Amino acid sequence: MTSRHQRQLGRRRLLLALGGTAVAVPAAAAVAPYALAGTPEDGDTRAAAAAALPLTIVNDSGSFGNANVHVYIVGNQDGRQVRVTPDGTLAPIALSDNGPDGFTDYAISLAGSGETRLSLPQMSGRIYVSLGEKLRFKAVTDGNGNAALQYPAGWVTSDPNYPVLHDCAEFTYNAAGMFCNTTMVDMFSVPLSIRLTGAKDQTAGRLRAGGRAAAFAAVRQVAEFARLVVDDTRVIAPGHGLDAGLFAKDYFAPYIDEVWSTYTGRDLSVTTNAGTFTGRVRGERFTFDGPAQVSFAKPSTRDVLFCDGNLAAPNDGTTGPVAAILGAGFNRSTLIGHPAQPTTDAATFYRTGLTNHYAKAMHAATEDGKAYGFAFDDVADFASYIQDTAPTGIRLTLTPFEN
Repeated sequence: MTSRHQRQLGRRRLLLALGGTAVAVPAAAAVAPYALAGTPEDGDTRAAAAAALPLTIVNDSGSFGNANVHVYIVGNQDGRQVRVTPDGTLAPIALSDNGPDGFTDYAISLAGSGETRLSLPQMSGRIYVSLGEKLRFKAVTDGNGNAALQYPAGWVTSDPNYPVLHDCAEFTYNAAGMFCNTTMVDMFSVPLSIRLTGAKDQTAGRLRAGGRAAAFAAVRQVAEFARLVVDDTRVIAPGHGLDAGLFAKDYFAPYIDEVWSTYTGRDLSVTTNAGTFTGRVRGERFTFDGPAQVSFAKPSTRDVLFCDGNLAAPNDGTTGPVAAILGAGFNRSTLIGHPAQPTTDAATFYRTGLTNHYAKAMHAATEDGKAYGFAFDDVADFASYIQDTAPTGIRLTLTPFEN
């Protein structure tokens, strides 16, 4: 499977444009768009409904009964904010959906027992699950005057959903097929797995036995990362932790400086679908020649963690893929020891003391070693991402919290 950073379906124009004009969220709670392809360019809600995909929700958590599990399917269809109702209908977000408490109630309840069968219309979005309490989504007016939705931000203490145990999976379902992932890019809380059937039978995101507890423990035992663990509720990704004052703003600085110093005197090659780029640091910029000339100013720790800023990856087929591979190399700490990127041997990842220990823990927790621990974890196909151009069904499972 070709990595998404090398496909035409670039991440930065994906999912919901969360944090942009499509979704109004507080600046502190902006969510980066880490899901998948854009929605269909034409067609309407009726066409989407006609192509609905069977969605099965399975509660194997072992810790919460079906009555205490709440599901939300929210996102974007044809450029407007939408939600899925319990009967599988696509409904637009409306300010009138806010109740007396100021929040919507878009929760879909699970069946009294066993599996819950739903219909998923064509759209891009997220499937949220909350355990024990319901989530508080608020309908607001975006910068263009359209109704939009404020999403949960489990890494912001002032967010009304901060105390709620919740998580999500991301997807785009359109005429090209189903593209989906389980994500830890923002945080990790509820163990989820996806099974996608169609041309193939694929699974993503399943944790190994004891994986949730192991991930919490692994992050907690690294001093610089320990404050990212919020009781037994969630582990916050270090980028959001940095913004919240829980993670050092200069954590990666020594490694970044060493990369800049190393490649002042030798070449780094980066191979993408467009060809091979060869780069050196010249005048404080890492400049690559090849199919096109691209260059990068020295990134900050935040740029590395979010794969943004000086490592921003536009969907241009040249700068974007090189930035994605550099971002992966920084997070996996492979850039200095491997002058040909991307590295594809997982045994070489996270081998240094100064590395993204959060992403390392997320990968170690999964059965197949694949996870979305940072934005470009799909480089060399190490993300918990699957796709099918002829899908027949999708199954989201809350897997065991224990054992």
